[in-house]
Amino acid sequence: MSTPEELPNPEDALAHAHAARAEMAAALNEDQEPELDEELGWQPDWKRPRKLKSKAAEKQEIRKQRRRLQDAGKRRLAAGQSRRPRSRQSRIGNAAARRDARALSRVRHSTAWLW
Repeated sequence: MSTPEELPNPEDALAHAHAARAEMAAALNEDQEPELDEELGWQPDWKRPRKLKSKAAEKQEIRKQRRRLQDAGKRRLAAGQSRRPRSRQSRIGNAAARRDARALSRVRHSTAWLW
């Protein structure tokens, strides 16, 4: 990288900045949003202008969402109260009961039934 032989004059830089100030302010203050009738082409979702919904459309959407959440709650409640058999591990709580169950299981699966 080459360096200039003489340092730039700070007064020149300041004068240049003052001259460009009005142009930069105009660029910053100009309306950033595109006009509504201006064709934009494809835009990603987050850059598209918002389409305001009517009150009726918003209420309809909220009704749908509430219905969806209520249905999910009912499903969750039904799943918790289902009649599906629980696993053996959760049925047999303590170690003694587990030992008894294991012994009973051995007897049940053996051929040593004494009638």
